Amino acid sequence: MIDRDRTFTWYLAQLKPNCAAVAQNNLKRQGFETFLPVHEETRGKNGKFDTRMAPLFPGYIFVAFNAAKGLWRKINSTYGVSRLVGFGQGPTEVPAEIMQQLMARCDEHGRLLPSGRLQPGDRVTLVTGPLASFAAEIEAIAPDQRVWVLLDIMGGQTRVTVGADQLRPI
Repeated sequence: MIDRDRTFTWYLAQLKPNCAAVAQNNLKRQGFETFLPVHEETRGKNGKFDTRMAPLFPGYIFVAFNAAKGLWRKINSTYGVSRLVGFGQGPTEVPAEIMQQLMARCDEHGRLLPSGRLQPGDRVTLVTGPLASFAAEIEAIAPDQRVWVLLDIMGGQTRVTVGADQLRPI
């Protein structure tokens, strides 16, 4: 959970393959504040669809700390972390404005919230369900966040109702 009231200097850490949860747990145990934004992702495998939470930036995690204290060397040696991203001698700070905007788009657990800027006529991609990865055009939006989209399937347009959280702008 992110404490949005405290001010930190945020940095980006590159992770070892498939070690996001391990690195996040180890960093938190050492007292570092972390931020790992995730989103729903649907993948087809063996004729079935699997929807799960996946990192928004695979292979990376945001870490807050005071670089002047030299703590970045401790992060580099954390199990699951490959290295801190940097240009030059030390790690490079992620601009505070970018972090604020990214955190504003996520809930308290780091889950990406649906964009509230969808409008009829927008081109979108479905991100969950059996129609994941299909491109569509928004036809109408209801106040309860139901969205009617037109899918191009086999040369014709098909009208489908989905939740706003199942769409991403193209």
